[in-house]
Amino acid sequence: MRDQDPPPGRDEKNIAMLAHLLPLLGFLIPGMNIVVPLLIWLTKRNESVYIDHHAREALNFQISLTLLAAIWFALQMMLVGLFFLPLVPVVVILALILMIRAGLKASGGNYYQYPFCVRFVN
Repeated sequence: MRDQDPPPGRDEKNIAMLAHLLPLLGFLIPGMNIVVPLLIWLTKRNESVYIDHHAREALNFQISLTLLAAIWFALQMMLVGLFFLPLVPVVVILALILMIRAGLKASGGNYYQYPFCVRFVN
C-alpha cells in the first residue's frame, strides 16, 4: 500500500478485484475485456485512488493484450503459416495467471502493476 493513501475498504477491494477479473468476459463477448475496466475506471476513478489505480492497470493490460493479438493476427495473415501458433497457448496462460494474480492482490488490499504492459492510460 502507498504510505499517503488510506487503506481501502471492502467495497473498494471488491471493485478493484472485479476490474481485473471481469475482463475474462472478453473470451465470451469480444471487446468486453476493454469495456469493463474502462467503465469501472471512468465511473470510480474520482471516488477512490485504489480503484483508480487497479482499473487503470487492468485497462492498460487489456489494451496491450488486444494490440498483441491484433499484431499476431496480422502476422499470421501475412506469413500464412503456423510459425506463431504455438505461442498462443503460452500467452493466454500467462495472461490468465497475471489477471488472477492481480485480482488476488487487489482483493488483499495491495497495489499491483502488470509486467510486460504498456501504460496507455495514465
